[in-house]
Amino acid sequence: MLRLSYWIFPILSGVVWLGTLLGLLIYWNVDAHKVHYDSMAPNQDIAYISDVGASTLKPLFITGCVITTVFLDISFGADRWLRHRGRLVPNTTLTEKVLSGLTIVFALIGTAGLILLSIFDTAHHPKLHDIFLLLFIAGYVISAIFICWEYQRLGITYRQHRVLRISFWIKLSFVILEILLAIAFVACTFTKNYNPGAIFEWIIAFIFSFYVFSFYVDLYPAVYTKETSGGKPRYVSGANATGPGHNSNSRDLDMEEAGSDRHLTNSSSGGGGLMPHNTQHLNHQHHHHGHANTTTTTTPGRGLPSNF
Repeated sequence: MLRLSYWIFPILSGVVWLGTLLGLLIYWNVDAHKVHYDSMAPNQDIAYISDVGASTLKPLFITGCVITTVFLDISFGADRWLRHRGRLVPNTTLTEKVLSGLTIVFALIGTAGLILLSIFDTAHHPKLHDIFLLLFIAGYVISAIFICWEYQRLGITYRQHRVLRISFWIKLSFVILEILLAIAFVACTFTKNYNPGAIFEWIIAFIFSFYVFSFYVDLYPAVYTKETSGGKPRYVSGANATGPGHNSNSRDLDMEEAGSDRHLTNSSSGGGGLMPHNTQHLNHQHHHHGHANTTTTTTPGRGLPSNF
């Protein structure tokens, strides 16, 4: 059964952005019959997104840009909040927290750029439009760089969390691909090769939607760490698990994978921390007055098995 949680925000954002792009593209190809807009150059046959967005469908373009960026920014904020509350694996250093903050700051800059470029369209405000377009691309690319950096550091701290590595590689791929495509787009535009430039712009925009969807991977684990009525997460850091087999680097509960692990049991020692069932070995010793003494041994490591 699908459980609604914070992951819905990037899904809504990505669906709206993808729907906006498809609406503009289909309209220009089918309804407008590939009309040559006044904002297009004489030797330009393929319309830029901004050309279509500056015409009849400008209200759709503005609405799509606003909804997309608002829900995406909420996703960034949710990620930071959930890590702060311990419902996702928390940041362990000041550097990680700073990187998270810079991610949000540059995402807001990209948000402002996208909304403003949709309002100040290329047909009536070409110079302002180009400035805001650059702001949009630069803002979200730099934001993606910072979040990649943060996830790279988180992945080192929580090596058993496969979801962090997956998210890191998805976002790193986005950064590299978008930078290369942006260079090609700018080069084509400034050299007045408008048709290939328009193609590159559409590709960049569609790839951006998959970057937005990638935050589903980050936020979905919070489904399994819902807060109780007391306001505390169901799963908390294993900082209290100070028994044998625990050390300072192996006390964090595997938040990201709590929902997928089905082989857990409460350890009878070590402060009540969660330990893998298959690491508990009962060593029956001598009996005294009919009562059996048992010894519990555990394998050193984190609170949950590294099954990822």
